[in-house]
Amino acid sequence: MTPDRTAAALRALGLDGSASGLVDGAIATAAIDAAQEAGALQLDSLEELTSGDVRTKSSARDLVTRVDVECEERIVARLRAAAPGFEIEAEEETDDERRGGPRWFVDPLDGTVNYVHGIPMFCASIGLFDSEGPALSVVHAARIGETFVAARGRGAWCLRPDGAPSRIRVSDAASLGEAVVATGFPYRRGELANSNLGNFGRVFYDVRGVRRMGSAALDLAYVAAGRIDGFWELHLSPFDLAAGAGLVLEAGGVVTDLERGDDWLRGGHIAAGPAAVVEALLARVHARPDGAGDRP
Repeated sequence: MTPDRTAAALRALGLDGSASGLVDGAIATAAIDAAQEAGALQLDSLEELTSGDVRTKSSARDLVTRVDVECEERIVARLRAAAPGFEIEAEEETDDERRGGPRWFVDPLDGTVNYVHGIPMFCASIGLFDSEGPALSVVHAARIGETFVAARGRGAWCLRPDGAPSRIRVSDAASLGEAVVATGFPYRRGELANSNLGNFGRVFYDVRGVRRMGSAALDLAYVAAGRIDGFWELHLSPFDLAAGAGLVLEAGGVVTDLERGDDWLRGGHIAAGPAAVVEALLARVHARPDGAGDRP
């Protein structure tokens, strides 16, 4: 992010002067700039990927590129320099021991399959948590030119290509019939007990529309911005959803696991959005396998 855009983000969050608590201007600047640096690398490398730059991880659908790894290295370096005592858990190579202190959750390139296929729904995602939950969230979608930021108690904001910040809120949708919702499906969907297909079928006929964008971080950012009215997904990792969930909470939404509990960060199953939409989703979706569309 340019200095002017970083300054605009800090002003929106009220972190451009002195600030008390875990998140101050230096911490926020490091996260915002790290996401922007990763985004610049993603754009620079977008047309240069070769077959040798792409490999698979947990399944043939689960891709990682050299750009994922390079973005993580750059983000981790910035975060370490700004807050050397904070733990970091990232998707590719970094997973510090859990000592109970503040912890960064980093997805350096969320939406890698989209990225490889030239689809613009990809982003860098950085979330900071402590014992109280989300403290700072940054989701930067380089190809779209938007950066979503939030800090605990300071609201959620979207910075567009001109750098102007606007406060974002979840939608006021009160029922599934007026809602566009988003979800996703696991890479190992032929191996897991619940592939989410049964849940999809129970939601599909009751909503205005369903979107499957391929980036949980952007799904949640769009929920925070009121563009998507609700989101649920199964089998996610903390770095997939940490930053986006923080955005939703600061935008006035609800974040829960599928049992109406708090185990969404480590449990991997999540529903998010305005309270009425989340409640309607929870009546239809669950983590337990039901055989509807799932392979044995």
